[in-house]
Amino acid sequence: MKKKLSLILCLCFMVLAFAACGEDPRTVDYFGMTYDELQTLADQNVNALAVMTPEQKEQQKSYQSEALVKLIDSWDEVTADLGEFQNTGECTITMAQTTVTVEQKAEFSGREVIVSFVYEYSYEAEQLELIDASADLNYTMGEKMTKAALNTLMGMGTVFAVLILISLIIYCFRFISVVQGKSSKKKTEEKKEAPVVTQIEQREEQQQLADDLELVAVIAAAVAADAGVPADSFVVRSIRRR
Repeated sequence: MKKKLSLILCLCFMVLAFAACGEDPRTVDYFGMTYDELQTLADQNVNALAVMTPEQKEQQKSYQSEALVKLIDSWDEVTADLGEFQNTGECTITMAQTTVTVEQKAEFSGREVIVSFVYEYSYEAEQLELIDASADLNYTMGEKMTKAALNTLMGMGTVFAVLILISLIIYCFRFISVVQGKSSKKKTEEKKEAPVVTQIEQREEQQQLADDLELVAVIAAAVAADAGVPADSFVVRSIRRR
């Protein structure tokens, strides 16, 4: 019995969901505005943009809302190379909670442009207020797939490039350790050589001193022989070399 009740409830929810999805947008109340009113407003704005001169657009920017200024800038940027404006096309209106989005297609000789108007219901003013507007190219499915593939390749390429860079850095660590090992080995060898050099210098000094003593003894013997006195009867105080 419980299984039957669960199945019935599921079927009811599915019917309600399909009923909500199949609701005609033309019969929906968009916070006091109808589908035709929103479509007419979007159509008028697009046609006005198409016939405006650059001077008129600059004048409009001086007193229009921030959303419309953004729309004018994006319109000029997107439609610069699309050729002549031909007509307005299909209009799509969606509503989510207190936000209403109107997407009006504009047909050019080059391709289509989608002009989006985003409205938010204001409880203070009790009406819809325009909070955002922009113009974008209407990409075909093939262009969207190509763009998605390029974004995927770019993302994967960036990841692989970073991984390769990290691998190279890790690979270079072995050379750093080798250089550090050679440096420490060199310092150790220098420390070992320092006592040897000191000992050699000490030996050289001792040998030089012995040579000096021998020289003194020879000079003393020569002086004693010349003077006819014993060698130990006088003292040599200094030797001056020339």
